[in-house]
Amino acid sequence: MIENKLGITDSAELARIEEKISKQKAVEMFENGYLESLEAGTFESLAKIHKYLFDKIYDFAGELRKVNISKGNFRFAPLMYLDAALQSIDKMPQSTFDEIVEKYVEMNVAHPFREGNGRSTRIWLDLMLKKEIGYVVDWSKVDKEDYLLAMERSPIKDIEIKFLLKNALTDNVSDREIYMKGIDHSYYYEGYYVYKTKEL
Repeated sequence: MIENKLGITDSAELARIEEKISKQKAVEMFENGYLESLEAGTFESLAKIHKYLFDKIYDFAGELRKVNISKGNFRFAPLMYLDAALQSIDKMPQSTFDEIVEKYVEMNVAHPFREGNGRSTRIWLDLMLKKEIGYVVDWSKVDKEDYLLAMERSPIKDIEIKFLLKNALTDNVSDREIYMKGIDHSYYYEGYYVYKTKEL
């Protein structure tokens, strides 16, 4: 159970409230132009996205994690290497689709936050794609199981995730509907599906 600002002690309730509040913030970030103000592809911009989404819920929103974390058998970047990893990710090129996805894969391996990495990093990825090559991912076209498996394998072999995302690209980069469906899908990958963005 992760400590939170709301004093919630039940993990199912926390998941529901976290989904509702952070989805509202994701919608707001799109509508008020906050996303557009961020520099694409930097850790600083990812930290700002994370803080915007989760600040009402967690003290650590936008802050580097202070613990080692893993998912299944996969260990994300060890704490002692995290700073160095983020500095080298910042320097990675991002002028082509392949370079952008490679950068995204590395940021996923870094997993800089205690919670909420996937959801904030997918928004960060779309911001890079939009600003650099004029596309975003239509996440509603990316199957959950395919995505999770491809991401699991991506540190060793990124061909699958590149293939999946390339097939879901759209040049409707400012389409509200695509963004909202994308947020719902992004949350669904992580097991959050109680609220739909259009109902909030």
